Amino acid sequence: MVSLYERSQRVMAPVANRATKLGVIKGEGTYIYTEDGRKILDFASGVAVNNLGHNHPQVVKAATKQMSQLVHGGHNVVYYESYVALAEKIVSLSKEETKVYFSNSGAEANDGALKLAKYVTERPAVISFKNSFHGRTIGAMSVTASNAGYRKHYEGMMPGVYFAEFPHLSKSPYPIVDLKTPKHFFDQFDDMFHSLVDPYSVAAIIVEPIQGEGGYIVPPKDFVQYLRVLCDHYGIFLIFDEIQTGFGRTGYMFASEYFEVEPDIRTVAKGIANGFPLSAIIAKAEIMDKWEAGAHGGTFGGNPVACAAALATIEVLEKEGIENAQLMGAYFKEMLLDLQEKYSFIEEVRGIGLMLAIEFANTSELSAQEILKEAIAESLAKDVLFLSCGMHKNVLRFIPPTTVSKNEIIEAVSVLDEVLSQL
Repeated sequence: MVSLYERSQRVMAPVANRATKLGVIKGEGTYIYTEDGRKILDFASGVAVNNLGHNHPQVVKAATKQMSQLVHGGHNVVYYESYVALAEKIVSLSKEETKVYFSNSGAEANDGALKLAKYVTERPAVISFKNSFHGRTIGAMSVTASNAGYRKHYEGMMPGVYFAEFPHLSKSPYPIVDLKTPKHFFDQFDDMFHSLVDPYSVAAIIVEPIQGEGGYIVPPKDFVQYLRVLCDHYGIFLIFDEIQTGFGRTGYMFASEYFEVEPDIRTVAKGIANGFPLSAIIAKAEIMDKWEAGAHGGTFGGNPVACAAALATIEVLEKEGIENAQLMGAYFKEMLLDLQEKYSFIEEVRGIGLMLAIEFANTSELSAQEILKEAIAESLAKDVLFLSCGMHKNVLRFIPPTTVSKNEIIEAVSVLDEVLSQL
């Protein structure tokens, strides 16, 4: 039998880099099933998309029902129930009065959020963070700083983008007291406003509340809270990119709840519809009301089927997924900390909820990058799928669905333990 991978090589562009060569024919819960008969425990969840696991029956039922009624209407042509109902639901989840615009992908949502901020403030500049990832369209890539390869041959990009340092306390070169953010990370904005860009020229600060591809880095709460104060002082919009952190991933509906900070604009995607392509820009109503008709748009945003799936996804998350993410996240993290006690080359365990990671360090025999590569490859050989992240390609991330069970976590950690013991 010719595999799906082999067939793909003749007809598909190599630009979409894939983590594995697996050919998958079915997904159910926390498992995927391959064309060669393997059952694999999936701790990647489609890169934090299948937050309820594969083919959750309630989501599939809602999507199937919608398909029999309306597959596409065009949100710039007509109004339809699933779109309006989902907007109502998302607004009800917000701490403040908000309005919603739906699009298709995370990068598209971030592009739209930047456009919104620029349009309403009439300011040209944007501040992002080193180590960040916001997408691969030109706009989103312009505020991304996690991999120079993403920018290769695409310069120049959107102008007026400035990058600040993101606090990773365990790596900080500055003194730390009581796990508080070192003063440098606050002062850097004053320096930037003095030497690089006037603060009243800045439309937005865009930030991942927890950096995703950059290594699952959780900043101190006081830093995120300072960004809110800073933005309020200068009339800058604070954009939270919650594309990976949203919809139960961190044990909260949105990670902003953990930091006790509400942004002006929030972007979401990935877990919003449990596999159906959908994203959203959620912003304060007073901001959205200034985004005039025709200033933004698209054809497929807010597809009826995807919206119906999102409504079902949120219902399940509220009933069981978020609480389970908190409980299983705490249990999982304790198991990872036990591994750290056992293996000296595990430098750090970090994350909240079910957005967890371990960072490897060099040994006398192997580099951290080699350890990571072996850990992923050998775990997959034993039918457990993990993914990597991190600026230095030395971080193993764990993204099981929020519905993951204790036994599935034990299975995954047991395999990883066995693999690491052989290194």
